[in-house]
Amino acid sequence: MKQLNVLVLNFTVLILDFLYRGRDIQRFWVLETIARAPYFAFLSVLHLRESLGLRTDSHFYLMKQHFAQTVNETEHLTEMESRGGNDAWIDRFFAYHLVLVYYWSMVVYYFLFPKFAYHLNAEVELHATMTYAKYLTKNDDSKILAIMNDEIHHYQELLDSIRLVDGTYLTRNEQEINTEELSKMLEEFGVR
Repeated sequence: MKQLNVLVLNFTVLILDFLYRGRDIQRFWVLETIARAPYFAFLSVLHLRESLGLRTDSHFYLMKQHFAQTVNETEHLTEMESRGGNDAWIDRFFAYHLVLVYYWSMVVYYFLFPKFAYHLNAEVELHATMTYAKYLTKNDDSKILAIMNDEIHHYQELLDSIRLVDGTYLTRNEQEINTEELSKMLEEFGVR
């Protein structure tokens, strides 16, 4: 499943790279529009499970975390809107349709395979971090830097969520390695 996640993400990134070449703010707006979808999906499934009496020990923590992530991604979206990221109707059309597909896909995926849904979203957050880091190599932008740091934080939170859902899926050592790899990649871009 992890390999499928990476394959789907890489295919989606290829499409976004093609459509948004040279249009960074519009690309960021699309990314932030779809970035909220998995957190909404996670909350929807957690609410459903709670309604069915299937609450777990980590349930309240996960709901609180995902709600905070949703609010944070909405703040990022608002920033991109203030920069004109959603001015073109074609960008809005594309993002709104993509987010519907992504949301419902994540609802099903999280319901059936929560740890793999978290893995996919962690990969998405990592991609977002790298996209912002690449932008920052050419632009001095404190708001984008703050957003990038939020994405790093979301990535780390998702790794923690994986551990909460299934402690054997990602060990603490693997998480530290992932964090170190992330730091190295950011250093390559000259960001940190």
